[in-house]
Amino acid sequence: MKRVMTLPFLAATLLCAACVTINVYFPAAAAEKAADRIIDDVWDKGAPKPGAAAVPPQSSLPSRLVSAALDFVVSPAQAAQPDIDISSPEVQQAKASLEARFSSLKPYYDSGAVGLTGDGLVAVRDANAVPLAQRNAVKALVADENRDRQALYREIARANGQPQWEGQIQSVFAQRWVAKAQPGWWYQDSSGWKQK
Repeated sequence: MKRVMTLPFLAATLLCAACVTINVYFPAAAAEKAADRIIDDVWDKGAPKPGAAAVPPQSSLPSRLVSAALDFVVSPAQAAQPDIDISSPEVQQAKASLEARFSSLKPYYDSGAVGLTGDGLVAVRDANAVPLAQRNAVKALVADENRDRQALYREIARANGQPQWEGQIQSVFAQRWVAKAQPGWWYQDSSGWKQK
């Protein structure tokens, strides 16, 4: 009787051990790289052109031997660094709209009338810096910019099959927009507006 109960218990234990849970973690580093590529394109800061790849540095013979020895003792990880897909038509459409609008918004970034918010959007920071006749146009530019930025964050998450990442993608972009902003532009953080 003991032997009969042991076999089902052993089978159940083996079955439970064979089950693997796959967690999809948000690839923050890949999201930062994707955000930087998009922001460079939108703000035309001379992003590297395709085909102008950097030559990787050559490692020395001793470091290659040490690396090979470590690979023999401890097997290297087989999972590749995930990449964020930013090539979908919806992502490209949102990016193109942002690129087309940037030349109209840039003077307002430069004057401080418009600033980068802490949530990856833009806001009219100082309406008095805009002539009265242009205020409605600036408000419309800001609204259109925010609509396209939100679409960009949503579509990047969807293109990667992870709609729950939208908030994290927006957060990464919020940090990268500020990091790549030109000196003199205004941004908002938890303590209020600051000039870069």
